[in-house]
Order: sequence, then structure tokens, then C-alpha cells
Amino acid sequence: MISFPDDREYGVPMAVTETGSIAVHAIDDLSFQLARANAVSMQTASAALRPFGLKPRSYSVLSLALADHRPSQREIAEYLRLDPSQVVSLVDDLQKRGLVAREVDQEDRRAKVVVGTPEGARLHAEASAATQRGEAELLRVLDDAETAMLRRLLLRVGFPDEV
Repeated sequence: MISFPDDREYGVPMAVTETGSIAVHAIDDLSFQLARANAVSMQTASAALRPFGLKPRSYSVLSLALADHRPSQREIAEYLRLDPSQVVSLVDDLQKRGLVAREVDQEDRRAKVVVGTPEGARLHAEASAATQRGEAELLRVLDDAETAMLRRLLLRVGFPDEV
């Protein structure tokens, strides 16, 4: 490896390989590590979902629509940390494909909820199997105990008030 002359200027030890790619040896910034892990995970999920015409966000909306809760678009937006207009677009696309429907909320007749259709459930089951295979490949570097710990820790960080 060939070191940058000022590789510690920003506190990040890096080197350039013979092919010119950057190799990061140790990054102590948790935000960077989480962003990198998320990028790798999203790339894996996108590849697994592509054959089904889904992306990670549309798959997430479909998953929530198939849950027993019957969420409103606002609840989906809050849960996924998306702008409500993004959720409207995602639901519109899924509805056009016959995967979800907007129905009147039985507890508040003025509101609408998003529910999965039988076709949505069928496609979700197939897509879910594909994402699980991708996830297994992604997490192959971890043993079962590490995978379980990662899941628990991510839940505690992502849902601190619920876990």
C-alpha cells in the first residue's frame, strides 16, 4: 500500500492501493460506519428486490401495509422517517400495481389507511424470501450470536422508546 502524505490530517488513517482504490484501515466515526453498513445493506436489498419491481422503500411500505395495524400514510411516514409526500408517491405506485389499497379507517371514518391486497401479500412473500437470502449473504461474516446481537442493538438504537 502507498500512504497518502497527509493521511492523518483529518484523523482518518487511509492508504491507496496499487490499483488506486482507497483502503480505510480504521474509522472511529460511528456515523460513518453506520452509513457505510446502510449503503452496503441497501445495495444488497435493492438487488434482491429488483426482480419484483420493488425498491427498499416501496418494500417497506408494502410490509407495513400488510401488518395487522392498518397504518395511515402519516404513520408510515413517521415510522420510516420519510416526508409524507414521499409516502403518497410510494403508495400511489403500489396501488397502481394492485399491491395495496387505501381504505376508510374503521375507527375514524374521515381518515384512510393503507392495506395490502392478496396480490401484495403474494409478491411480498416472494420478495421477502429474496431479501432474506440477500441478508444471509450480507451477514455471512457474522456468526449466529453476532447476528442476533446486531439485530438487538439496531432495534435499541432505532426504536429506543419501544425496546
